[in-house]
Amino acid sequence: MSDDFLATHGFGAAQRVPLPGDAGFRRYTRLTGGPRPALLVEDPEHLDAFLRIARHIAAIGLSAPEVLAEDRQRNLLLIEDLGEATHAMLLDAGADPAPLYAEAVEALAALHAQPPPAGLPRWDGAAMARTAAATFLDWWWPAAFGAMPDAAQRAALDTAIRAMMAPFENTGAFVHRDFFPANLIRIPTRDGARRTGILDFQDAALGHPAYDLVSLIEDARRDVAPAIRSASIARYLALRPTLDAAEFHAAMAACAAQRHLRVAALWVRLERRDGKPHYLPHGPRCWALLEAALAHDATAPLRNFLDTHVPRALRGNPPALRIDAA
Repeated sequence: MSDDFLATHGFGAAQRVPLPGDAGFRRYTRLTGGPRPALLVEDPEHLDAFLRIARHIAAIGLSAPEVLAEDRQRNLLLIEDLGEATHAMLLDAGADPAPLYAEAVEALAALHAQPPPAGLPRWDGAAMARTAAATFLDWWWPAAFGAMPDAAQRAALDTAIRAMMAPFENTGAFVHRDFFPANLIRIPTRDGARRTGILDFQDAALGHPAYDLVSLIEDARRDVAPAIRSASIARYLALRPTLDAAEFHAAMAACAAQRHLRVAALWVRLERRDGKPHYLPHGPRCWALLEAALAHDATAPLRNFLDTHVPRALRGNPPALRIDAA
């Protein structure tokens, strides 16, 4: 389906190497031997958002893949290949995490400091409640309890998350929503915040910037040392001195509680619906991060919901899916 598209733009004879997929439906193919390093992107869901946000990131002086060609009717893109040195790959290979996280925070602070592009959806309490329900109530709950939640339980979770997020809804900042090492790439030929290439930004929305810092330093897929977490928060706040530190820490706790609940249950959905059990080993980490977030007063509404409806013994991968070593 993409042969003529590639040929039209000079990549007809390029070698094609499919890249490993993620939890979504987007597909990437690395093209070598063409006019320049490039990736073919096949995205049936988010093409317009990808194009709009890629151009926004470039316009504010940060690094996103340049769009080389597009075919919106067939959901195809040709984009610049920024290389293979994702922060995740570098960390897995034993790189010192301190400079990588410092670079990521510098790029994140610069991204958040600029006005967002027009047309982004809201990532507010209502949206966060919907997405949490779509994994926690629709997939984790029946796997753990053997039955779907009733209407009162659904309403209680919705109320809890909306109440938890209500104090942090007036920011309206650009939120990447998946700002973590697998979506960041080191570009050693660039300086400052441009050294970090930003990937997979098509789900960006308007919300509280604390959400992205949580995504980075409370990673659902890898352990992050406490010293790195503390240094990253301090660096971010130093780069954005107009922020109120206490409010930001409270927002981080609330965002963390919603994200970890949603993602811990997402692993169950991926196993049950999509046949991807290899994500389940991340469950224990997500539940541990959730418990840590619930210690903050800002998370009281969600903490109270869980204390009422979810016994502590069940807070983990559902018993039938127990894989407890991440």
